[in-house]
Amino acid sequence: MNYRLGVDIGGTFTDAILIHEETGTTAISKVSSTPTDPATGFINAVERVLEENKVAAGDISYLVHGTTVATNAIIEGNLSPTAFVTTDGFRDMMEIQRQTRPSLYDLQFDKPKPLVPRQHCFGIEERLDATGEILIPLAETSILKLAQQLQQADVEAVAICLLHAYKNPDHEQQLAGRLIELLPALSISYSADIAPEFREYFRACTTVINAGIQPVVSRYLANIETKLRLRGVDAELLIMQSSGGVYSFSEAQRKPVFMVESGPAAGVISAAYLGSIVGHQEIISFDMGGTTAKVGLIQEGVPRTNKEYEVGLQVQAGTGSSRGSGYPLRTPVIDLVEIGAGGGSIAWIDSGGSLRVGPRSAGADPGPVCYGRGGMRPTVTDANLVLGRLSPAHFLGGEMHLDVKVAREAIRTHCAEPLGLPVVETAYGIVEIANNAMVNALRLISVQRGYDPREFMLVGFGGAGPLHANRLAEAMEMPTILVPRSPGTTSALGLLVTDLKHEFARNIVQPFDQLDLASIEQLFSTLAAQGKLALEQDGISEKDIIYERHFDMRYIGQSHELSIPVSDHNIAETTIIAVQKAFHAAHERSYGFSAPDEPLELVTVKIIAIGTIVKPPLQLLGETDGEAEIMQTEIYFGGEKGFVTSPILDRYRLSPGQRISGPAMFVEYDSTIILQPDYVAQVDPFGNLLIQAQE
Repeated sequence: MNYRLGVDIGGTFTDAILIHEETGTTAISKVSSTPTDPATGFINAVERVLEENKVAAGDISYLVHGTTVATNAIIEGNLSPTAFVTTDGFRDMMEIQRQTRPSLYDLQFDKPKPLVPRQHCFGIEERLDATGEILIPLAETSILKLAQQLQQADVEAVAICLLHAYKNPDHEQQLAGRLIELLPALSISYSADIAPEFREYFRACTTVINAGIQPVVSRYLANIETKLRLRGVDAELLIMQSSGGVYSFSEAQRKPVFMVESGPAAGVISAAYLGSIVGHQEIISFDMGGTTAKVGLIQEGVPRTNKEYEVGLQVQAGTGSSRGSGYPLRTPVIDLVEIGAGGGSIAWIDSGGSLRVGPRSAGADPGPVCYGRGGMRPTVTDANLVLGRLSPAHFLGGEMHLDVKVAREAIRTHCAEPLGLPVVETAYGIVEIANNAMVNALRLISVQRGYDPREFMLVGFGGAGPLHANRLAEAMEMPTILVPRSPGTTSALGLLVTDLKHEFARNIVQPFDQLDLASIEQLFSTLAAQGKLALEQDGISEKDIIYERHFDMRYIGQSHELSIPVSDHNIAETTIIAVQKAFHAAHERSYGFSAPDEPLELVTVKIIAIGTIVKPPLQLLGETDGEAEIMQTEIYFGGEKGFVTSPILDRYRLSPGQRISGPAMFVEYDSTIILQPDYVAQVDPFGNLLIQAQE
C-alpha cells in the first residue's frame, strides 16, 4: 500500500488525485459530476485514475473525500424529517430565530424558512439555571410522553437543545440515552455533544442541521464505502472538515455538520501547503470552479478560521453573501468568501437593460453552451472562448472539443443584440463583470479583515481560476501569482496534505481579573484528554498529536469574540499579559481600533487536537524534451490592445527555470492559464508557474 487518493466533488467536475507516498509521483483524473447521485461521479473518478495508472485498488492506503453533499442538502431543503426538543416554553426558538438581517432597513426581508416546522417542535419539562444548577429535574414520565409524541410525528431524526446544557450536559445526555433505547430507529443529536457553547439559537440551529443531514450523509457515505470495498479498496476512509482537518467516515456520519464546507476548505489547505514549499507564508487562495469562486486568507502559513458562519446564504454575484440570510453554525470553519461567479455562471440582461453575470449557473448539466450538451444561455466559459482565452482543441487534454460558433451565437442572441454591442465587446464585458465580482471578494477577505493584499501572494487554481488570476492580481496590485501544476485538481491535493483535527471547547464567561489560573489549566488538560481519546480512536499515536490552545475573548459588554492563541503550556500571569496584548492587536486589525484600558472577558477555553500525518513530498519537475509552443493564436485583452497574437504553450513541456514573457496561453489537462501582456512567468523546480509584472 503506497498510494494516497483524494477525491473532490465540485459543481461541474469531480476530481481525483493519486500520490505515491514515497516518491511524490502524482496522477489525476477529472470526470463530470453527477448531481442527482454524487456517489456515481465519485466512483467514476476513482476507477478512472486507478485504471489509467495501472494501480491496484488494494494499493490505496489512505483515501480522503471532499464533498458538498451536506451543504446541498441544507440549501435544497432536503433535510430528513426532524424534530426539535427543548426546554418547555422555548419551542418557538426555530420560528423566532434572531434579529440579524442582511440589510438593516429592508422591511421586505423574509427570515429563512424555519428548519423544523412548528408541529415538530416539542418542549420537555426540565430546567437548569445559567450556572448549570438543576431547577426542575428531568422526569421519566416526561421522557415517555415525548417518545410517544415523536412516534406520532413520523420523523427520522431528533435534535435536542435544552436551556444552558453547555454548562451542564446531564439532562441532554439522559434524554438522548433514553430516546435511543425507546426509539432506536431515529438519529439523535444533542447540543452538548455537537456545539457545547452559549447562544441558544446558534446552538439549536447547529444541532438541528446535524440531526437533519445525519441520515442523508450516513446513507451517502455508507453507499460510497460499500462501492469502494466491493472494488477492493481497503484503505482508511476520511472526510475533509470545514475547519481544514480530516476525520473518519464513522465520525462524519455522527457529526456531519462539521463537514458542511468540506470541499472549499481543501483548496485553502492546498494553497497553504504549496506556499510553504516555495517560501511564502502570506497567501490569498483563489479557487474558481464551474459554479462559484472562493477566496481564503492564509497568514503566517495558517488559514484563518472562525465560528461566525452561515450556510444557505443568499449569494450575490457582486457583493458576496448577505449575513443574516442563512442558518448560523457554531462549528469551526476556514474563513472563506464565496460568490456566484464561476465558469458556468450565466450572463443575462436584467429588467433595467444592464448586463449581469451569475449567481445562476449552468453547472454540470447541461453546462456552458460550448460544451454541446444542451446549454442555451451564455456563460463566463463561453465568453472566454469567444475572446480566444480557451483553445477549442485543447480543453480537457483534447477529450472535449469546444464549439466557438454556438458560443458566439448564444452571446449574440441573449446579450449582444439587446445591448446593441458587438459580440466580442459583450464577451469582454461578461468576463470583466465576473472579474470585478471576484476582485470584490478578494477585498472582502483581505481589506475588510484588516490586511493589505499587496503583501500577499495570490495562489490561483480550480478549473477556471488560472484564466482570471493574472487579471485579478493586476487589479489588486498583488506582486506575485502562483499557479500550481494541475490547478484543476489542487483542491483534491489539499485533501492529502492535511492532518486529522478535533476541536473541544468549554464556555466560562469570566472577567480576566477574576480568572483562577489553576482552574483554567485544569480545563485545558480535560479538553486535551478528550482530544487525545478522539485521535487515538482515529488510529493516531500519542507522539503524533499536537495541541493548540485558544482563548475566545472580548471587551466586557461586547457580544462577539476574537480567538487568540495561547502559546504557553502552563498558564501563568505572564501568559495572561501576553494574551491580552495579542487581543488588543487583533481587535485593532479587525475593527480599526482597540481599547487597552477597557476590561477584558474570557468567554471560551478551546483545544484543537491535531493528529499529524506524514506529507507526501512534492515531486520535482524534470527536464523536458521538445518545444513547448504548439501554435499561435489571437487573444483579446480589451482596450487599445484588442486581439494580440500569442503563443499556446504545452505546460507539460516546460522545464525548471524557464521564463516566458506575456502574452501567452498555457494549456494542460485540467486548466488553461492566461499570461497577460507586460507580465512574465517563471517555472519553479516543482513545476509551479510564478507570475510577476515585468520590471
